[in-house]
Amino acid sequence: MSIFADYHTHCAYSGDSEAPMEEMIKQAIKIGLKELVFTDHVDFDYADPLFEKIDYKEYFSTFKVLQDKYQEQIHLLAGVEVGFQPHVKDRIELLLAEFAFDFIICSTHMADHLDFYNGDFFVGKDQKNAYLRYFENVLEAVKSFQDFDVYGHLDFIVRYGDYANKALSYYDYQDIIDEILRNTIEKGHGIEVNTSGFRYHLNQFHPQMDILKRYRQLGGEIITLGSDAHTPYDIASHFTMAYTMLKDLGFNYLSAYENRQNRFILIP
Repeated sequence: MSIFADYHTHCAYSGDSEAPMEEMIKQAIKIGLKELVFTDHVDFDYADPLFEKIDYKEYFSTFKVLQDKYQEQIHLLAGVEVGFQPHVKDRIELLLAEFAFDFIICSTHMADHLDFYNGDFFVGKDQKNAYLRYFENVLEAVKSFQDFDVYGHLDFIVRYGDYANKALSYYDYQDIIDEILRNTIEKGHGIEVNTSGFRYHLNQFHPQMDILKRYRQLGGEIITLGSDAHTPYDIASHFTMAYTMLKDLGFNYLSAYENRQNRFILIP
């Protein structure tokens, strides 16, 4: 089965990757991708300051050289993954107004000024309340922030927290997840299917199948597929499985972007 594109990847411009941009491109070409989108992190006021800022003048200079160099082999697109927190909304909007991105993922990587990765967010919370508070932050984001294309790795909160059973049932949070999905759909945004849950041994996509099924039932159509790769090796990981799953759920198309404009592509 051919693979069309990977719409969520990180290279060395992200604070958590050391992969040169060109090495990511070479791997994408090697495995036959038609498109590759770089979505490096910008997380203002993040626990790790390496995530805060990218020198986008240098970034776009490098990107343009490589885009021209490989234009006959692969279509390269410049995206960004912004970490939303309500108090940095203005800074995000200034960034997005300054640079011409092809594609924007909005994600929640911290909530209530607390980091998921280092565990601060989970202190004093049982599992259900921690997950609920995460979804409350996501809901606030989709209600208050509009300048994005898809919401990233919904339900990835299961990756974090020192809980014995890293599982999350859609039905335990159905009301708030449905509200998130309805807001997303009504405002013309989409969600991504992020395959990284399998790399983290969670045995699921983000979001899980029950959430994707509900998204479809509510009329959701905009879906992008991303590996969240931080190394060349992980580009397009588990995509064949994801294509099959999406078709089984009734999705026929993936979304592809250029200059923030969505077009629908048949799922391979």
